[in-house]
Order: sequence, then C-alpha cells, then structure tokens
Amino acid sequence: MIAATQLRLVLVTPETTLVDTAARSIMLPLFDGQFGVLPGRAPAVGRLGTGELRFDGDGGTQRYFIDGGFLQIKGSVVTVLTHEAKPTSALSADAAQQALEQANQLVATTDEAAAAKQHAQERARRMLALTRRF
Repeated sequence: MIAATQLRLVLVTPETTLVDTAARSIMLPLFDGQFGVLPGRAPAVGRLGTGELRFDGDGGTQRYFIDGGFLQIKGSVVTVLTHEAKPTSALSADAAQQALEQANQLVATTDEAAAAKQHAQERARRMLALTRRF
C-alpha cells in the first residue's frame, strides 16, 4: 500500500508498462511547459510534450525521455500515457545529433509537413540536451 506521502507513477507506452512504482515527486513536460506533481495534488488531465520525465522514489532519481501523450492524476495515481519513453541512460548523443540533422533536411511543402518537421527538430534537440546533461 502506498502511503499518503507518496504517489504511484504508472508510465505506459503502446507496447508495455515501463514503470509502476512509488514516487515522492514527479516532474514532466506538458505541451506548454514543465509540470510538477507532489502528494495531495488535485486531479488533473494534461497533454504531454517532449522532454524529460523525472521522478524521485525509493531507488533515487530516475529519468526518462518521453515524446507526447497524456497525463492523468487521480488520487495518488499519476498515469503517463506516451508514444515513446526511454531511460535517459539509453540515449545516444550521436543518434540525437543525426536525428537533428535529418530533421533539418526535411522539406516542408504543406502545413502538416511543416508541423512534422518542427516536431522532429524539437524532439531531437530535447534528446540531445538530455544526453549532454547526463
């Protein structure tokens, strides 16, 4: 049973549940900025952005790179449904740099293509920033 001073974080991708653990605090990117969650938080739903999901639990601080999706907070359970999640330790600076170069070379001839190019660039930049920090 999770104590009233803790949250339960559930991190889910289309393929699997990556994390289901107790956490003392959670920081994650929403589409319009960073969002922090502490125990006792009011219920909420939000659209995720791209960047770092960080949470403090019994095993210390853990970090994941996430790319879009949705957040739900209900009681002490924080559910993160995302398109992609990887531990930051699994990220490669070379791969992120290559992804950025490929995104920069995309030619956008429609509004949808321009949005896809912008998302690919932002995703690669955030991934590259995380590899440089850790």
